[in-house]
Amino acid sequence: MPLVVLAAVLGLIAGVYARAASRGFCAEPDDRRESRRGEARKALAAAARTVPLPRPPFAVEGATALAAALVAWRVHDGWVLAAWLYAVVAGAALAEIDRRTWRLPDAITLPSYPILLALLAPSGRLLPAVASGCALGAVYAVLWFARPTGLGLGDVKLAGLIGLLTGALGVQATVVAGMAGQVLGALYAVGLLLARRATRTTEFPFGPFMLAGALVAVAFPGAFPGG
Repeated sequence: MPLVVLAAVLGLIAGVYARAASRGFCAEPDDRRESRRGEARKALAAAARTVPLPRPPFAVEGATALAAALVAWRVHDGWVLAAWLYAVVAGAALAEIDRRTWRLPDAITLPSYPILLALLAPSGRLLPAVASGCALGAVYAVLWFARPTGLGLGDVKLAGLIGLLTGALGVQATVVAGMAGQVLGALYAVGLLLARRATRTTEFPFGPFMLAGALVAVAFPGAFPGG
């Protein structure tokens, strides 16, 4: 329990920096406005200037704290936990960026691959993690190829990261994460239709639902072995 509380507190603080860093990313593709490196520097500078105190509306900070607490409660292997806690912070920034700009920038997704691989390697679960990452990434690549207007390449790269993380917990976790992301996205779309705020062709950022699906896989211990 102390670890869960500590994770929640640190998640709350990390959420402040995640929200600040997200402001460094714009809606235009990188090659139209500035280089990826320049965009990343801008995000880091914004985070460095931030005072680590949560501010209204507290959405990013609260979500990061809850996700960190959930992960600390459910994941018990030290190295796998470290990988998930890193992903919680990176995921909070990605979700906020995608919500605001409809982008999942390479400046966060691409460096996350070597970081997660390095953290998962000592756990002894790297092989199933890589296999699951490739599998889920391939599924999203097919979906993107079939309907490129519905998904972006950023979603495909994020799927690979989610596969890595959930694969370290078990194959079933990857399946649950993939299905949960689709279900949550579909429920949101139905809600928009019922509220008459969208049509059947309306698009919306899908990254936050993919990330929420990964947390669903962690939240239900019966969904995967060894949880």
